[in-house]
Amino acid sequence: MRIFIFVISVLASATVSAATTTAAQITGAADRFLETFAAEQTARGFTVRYNPGRLDARLSLEVCESAPGVSFSGDPWKTSQPSLLVVCDGARPWRMFLPVSVEISGKGLVAARPLARGERITESALKREAVALNATRRSPIRSKDQLVGMEMRRGVNAGTVFSADLLSAPEAVARGDHVVITAKTNGFSVRSRGKALSSGGIGEQVTVENLSSTRTVRAEITAPGQVRIPM
Repeated sequence: MRIFIFVISVLASATVSAATTTAAQITGAADRFLETFAAEQTARGFTVRYNPGRLDARLSLEVCESAPGVSFSGDPWKTSQPSLLVVCDGARPWRMFLPVSVEISGKGLVAARPLARGERITESALKREAVALNATRRSPIRSKDQLVGMEMRRGVNAGTVFSADLLSAPEAVARGDHVVITAKTNGFSVRSRGKALSSGGIGEQVTVENLSSTRTVRAEITAPGQVRIPM
């Protein structure tokens, strides 16, 4: 009788042990997810290197009736240390986070030479290099059109990767400039001459004096020397 009870106990223990999701299964699901992500980015011209985090080999979770779902819990384009969210939607659901290391590389625009604060960027000041695109939360700029004509907020060394925080739009209207004021309403537009009482770049608001009425209004800069009043 004791032997019979012992055999049943061993079988029950084996059944419980088998009905679990192991660390190896979770890591395998994470590997497959990252492999698919890397292949998708390679097709777009990027290079992805990744390293899944380690789990305690003794980890044992409730059995997952289907393969665990895996997704990024953070944006992998804004950090090289995102976490993976692993989810089981079975009868006894569970979820866990798995730290991973992901590096996405591609051609980015860097300074071809040292640039000074306030310097206007020209095409000759740019060059393309392979850079880690997700090394910082500030996404690198990859289009020359977004750089040429902009001004540097601060000086940088050669090889610095361009990001939006390094740039400022040059003034399209300076205080004291004479500007053309456009007011549009119901499909009609009226133009008048004005004088800028403040400075700004395209898309910014400035104070303008209408030279005909002497009224002071707020207007949006639409182009150098051009402002628009919303009606």
